[in-house]
Parts: sequence; structure tokens; C-alpha cells
Amino acid sequence: MLYGIAAATAALLLTAVLAAALRLPALRASILDRRRQRPLPLLGGLAVVIVTCLVAWTGEWTRIAPLGDGVGRLLWAAAGLAALGLVADVWRLRARVLAAGTAAAAVCVVPYDETGLPGGVLAVGWIVLATVAFKGLDHADGLAGTVGVVTAFGAGACAAAEVMDGLAVLLSVVAAALTGFLMHNWPPARIGLGACGSLFTGFVLSSAVVLTRAGYEIGPSAAVVFCLGAVAAADALLVVLSRGLARRPLLRRGPDHLAHRLRRAGLTPQGSVVLLGAGSFSAVLVGVLVHTGWTGERAVCWVAGTAVLAVLVLLLIPVPHPRRAVPSQVRGPLRVRKG
Repeated sequence: MLYGIAAATAALLLTAVLAAALRLPALRASILDRRRQRPLPLLGGLAVVIVTCLVAWTGEWTRIAPLGDGVGRLLWAAAGLAALGLVADVWRLRARVLAAGTAAAAVCVVPYDETGLPGGVLAVGWIVLATVAFKGLDHADGLAGTVGVVTAFGAGACAAAEVMDGLAVLLSVVAAALTGFLMHNWPPARIGLGACGSLFTGFVLSSAVVLTRAGYEIGPSAAVVFCLGAVAAADALLVVLSRGLARRPLLRRGPDHLAHRLRRAGLTPQGSVVLLGAGSFSAVLVGVLVHTGWTGERAVCWVAGTAVLAVLVLLLIPVPHPRRAVPSQVRGPLRVRKG
């Protein structure tokens, strides 16, 4: 208990300091997110990854808080995925490459002896979808970090209920590191999470839920994992419906996510993050109560219904479509046909 508090405190402070220190190198190296109104440096996620791995492996090395084989393997896979995300922040990798890397990492962490082969395949698919959906939450300042903190606490409570102490400590460290990062990412942000941090966080959270629910029936497990990822799932559903109805490419970026539409509805950037954070807290709380048996699975229907209703309402809010790039060069002079 005391080590968990000390580890979380150290993770919070170290991440806050390291994120501030990495801002200037990111600006000088032009590791920026240029989708926003202003270029945003993207090495904040690297600070989260470094501090989380450092604090977690310190507990493992000193044997004060051993992670265990499954959790240690999860952390190694997440670190490898974070490295791929860092490459994407620098050189702009395609989304399919990131999805393939996430799938390869997920294959390494699923406990097939408890899930079985069919359940393991479903678990890999869930981890990939949840990680990609969480990465999509990095479209607004403070949103991915806020939802990540809430989800980490919820997943940590589920892990503690299963007496998975190593996993619970890791999730508390992740929550603390994200809190330190939020000191610089709260709107208006001074540094961003980037693919490095968003892939790492989404992968750790989704994999932790799979490890926690391993051995349970698929139906109740699906209810719990949906609640813990409800906001990311709603955002992904909104984007898919919006771009499908507009006949736009699914992977083309655009201002059609949850926070974008809430801002067009009149909310401030801070207000939209607080509202979505409150929605995440409510859904995660239901998931924890279902996991621990304090409430039945029917409570998940309220979460799903609310998420679908919110998506349908926000779908009615018009958003501007990104314009296609205009060719910078004209191949030849314009000729007018006579006659």
C-alpha cells in the first residue's frame, strides 16, 4: 500500500518534469502535430512511457512490488508498441502499420490457457480495436489523458478485486503518470500525447482488462470491457457513421470526433473534456460494479443506450469537411479549343 502511494507520487512528479523538459527538443526536432490551430510538440507520450516503465521495473527489480510474468510481458509489449508509435510521430506511419503492430503485441499478452483459442482471438481483436479507438481520443487537448486516468483507476480496482497486485500497481502508476502529463496537456495544451503515448496507454488499459477478465464467461466480460471503454467506443462509432454517411475515407483525418462536435455545440474546450470525463467516470463505475458483483449486467444496457443516444444526437451537429489538397504545380498551359 505504502509503496503504491510512493510509486504513484514519483510517477506523477517525474512525468510532469520530463514532459516539460521534452517540449523544447520536440519543437527543435519538428516532432509536431500540425492538425490543430497551432503546432503542438508530441513527446509528452514519451515522458509517460519512460516514467511508467522506470517506476514499474524499479518495483520489479527491488522485488518490493513484483509484476509477475503476465504483467511483465504486457509491459514489454507495450514498450515495443510505444517505440512504433514514436516512429509514427516522427515519420508518419500508415494506420494499417500501427494496427498490425498492435495486433502483434496483443498476441504476446493474451493468456490463452485461461481464455482458450476462440476467446484469445476475440481478446486480440478487442485489444486492437480498443487501442486504436483510444488513440482517436487524442484529437482534443486533455481528453485522452483524462479518460486514461479514469479508466486506469477503474481497471486497477478490477485488478485489485482479483488480487492481481502487480497489475493494480502498474495501473496506478499509469494513472499517476497521465496526471503528471495532464499538467501540460490541459487546454490549451503545451505538449501532446502523440501516437507513442496514446498507443502505449490504450494497449496497457485494454490488455489489463483482458487479463482481469480472463477465465470469466464471454458475455459478462464483454459487458465489463465495453463499460471501461465506452467513451472511446462512442467516439469511434461517431466517426465511422459520420464518414460513412458523408462518403469520406474512413482513415482520413477530420474534425468529426466527440470533442469537435461538442465545441461546435457551444462548449468550451475545457467544458467538453470535463463532460466526456464525467461520462467516462460513470461508465467505468458501472463496469467496476458489474465486475465485482455489486450490480447486474443489465446496468450495462443503460451505458450502451446513453452512448448510442449521444452519438445520434452529436451526429446531427454539422462539421466542416477537410478540403482536398490543391496541386502546387500545373502541368501545362490551359488551351482553349476553337469551334
